[in-house]
This record gives sequence, structure tokens and C-alpha cells, in this order.
Amino acid sequence: MKIIAVMLMLLLAACASNPAPTATPLPPTDAPEAEMDNATPTPEMAAQAEATSTPAQETAPPEDAARPAWQTIQLTNARTGETFTLADYAGKTVYVEPMATWCTNCRAQMNRVIPVYDALGNDGDYAFVSLSVGESVSDQVLADYADREGFDWIFAVAPPDMLAELTNAFGRAALTPPSTPHFLIYPDGTDSGLKTGPESTDDLRAAMTGV
Repeated sequence: MKIIAVMLMLLLAACASNPAPTATPLPPTDAPEAEMDNATPTPEMAAQAEATSTPAQETAPPEDAARPAWQTIQLTNARTGETFTLADYAGKTVYVEPMATWCTNCRAQMNRVIPVYDALGNDGDYAFVSLSVGESVSDQVLADYADREGFDWIFAVAPPDMLAELTNAFGRAALTPPSTPHFLIYPDGTDSGLKTGPESTDDLRAAMTGV
């Protein structure tokens, strides 16, 4: 028994002098944050970063936004049926005459316009538009009137919203055909203000051309 006890004591002493080996730590599976920060970005990463950091460009407002409302209302060419707005003539000088087919003063004024139209109508810098106001006529009736009288420029029936906007811009005189209302729209969209009464061919040409 003494021998067995001595052997057990020697075995325990040997175990105490040889500690169990420690486990070897496994290599980390994720790179340190500093290493990730220094990583070379891929093209996909660069594109994503640019899309995120670049502010969206502001969309330029449409050119019509700077024009008064009456220049942006849709009209219909009585002869061709094509739609247009007065703002479509940006960059041109436009002669506009509110008129009526029954108005003799309008007819007389438009006869004074004919030589000016013949001189400038084919020049890309000018346009001529007559607007039927103060009456209810169809496009066909207005086109027949213009053809019969020899007025070769554009004629259109002013819709109700155009009548309202013309009144707001120029007053009720703009819708009184016998006073022969007329005005110019300049290339930048500004206008001459409403004129009434007869205007000679020479004065009209000078007003449109500046000479």
C-alpha cells in the first residue's frame, strides 16, 4: 500500500510540473478596420460614392416660365389647324392685332399692315398674328375672311382664357376691336404696350424694325 501511495504522489508531481499546452489562437477572419480603410476601391465602389456625394443638378426652369400667361396659351391657326403659342416666336418681333370680322376699323388697319407683311413676312425675324376677339366665329369662318381680304398672315380665334389674360395685361381696350388695338412682342418676350387707333404703314414698319 505504501508503494502504491508513493507512485501516486510521483505521478501527481509529474503532472504538476508539465502544464497543459495552451490552444493556438486562430487567425482573424475579418481584416482590421484600418486595413479596410486603406483598401483600393473598386470601380463599382467609386461610382457608388460619386453618386452618393454629388448633389443633383437643378433642372433649369422652362423658358415659358418667364413669359406672361397670355403668351403661353395654346392657339390654333385658323387656316392650317396647327397649334401654337405666342411664346413659340421667342427671338422674333411679333405684330399682334386683336380684331373682329365685322369690324371695319380692323379691316382698314390690317390693310395698312399688308405692305409691312409683304416686306418682312418672309424674314425669319418677324411674325404677324391677328386674334379674333369680341365675336364667336369658327376657324373656317375666320380663315375664309382672311383669304377673302388678302390677309396672308396667321389668324386665330382667341379662347376664353386668352381673352381674360389679355384683359388683365392690357385692359378692356384690348378686346374692343373698333379701337383697333394692336401691340408688338419683342424678341425677349417684353411688349410695346397696347396701342389703339390707326397706325400708318411707315410707322408700323419703323416700330417693328427700329429704323
